[in-house]
Amino acid sequence: MTNKRIDHVGIMVKDMEVSIRFYTEVMGFELKGRLPHTNGVIELAFLGFEQSDETDLELIQGYNDGLPIEGKVHHFAVTVDDIETEFKRLKQLEVRFVDEDITTLPNGYRYFFVSGPDGERIELFQR
Repeated sequence: MTNKRIDHVGIMVKDMEVSIRFYTEVMGFELKGRLPHTNGVIELAFLGFEQSDETDLELIQGYNDGLPIEGKVHHFAVTVDDIETEFKRLKQLEVRFVDEDITTLPNGYRYFFVSGPDGERIELFQR
């Protein structure tokens, strides 16, 4: 293979409107596009940040609404510049936290997890 980057991470969601609102208004993503699947049942939405060569987040509604408590993807990670500022910001928005505190790894990297609307885990990560 010549391409060695992740193009997108797909997350199955129960309610596209709720999920788009969460990822844009709370997590700071931008909606890049939204379209029906060719099968006429599934709806897709692609979200990202400012970079054009980034990994997209793909929301998928209608494929399987029977989601387990943790959602259909265990987690994906978003890099942040200041982990403490993000922790405080999300606490003010009453986001569901998986972690009570910020974890610091032996190499100095820091992270915490929050839950999205369908239980998907989102890691906020600072190198």
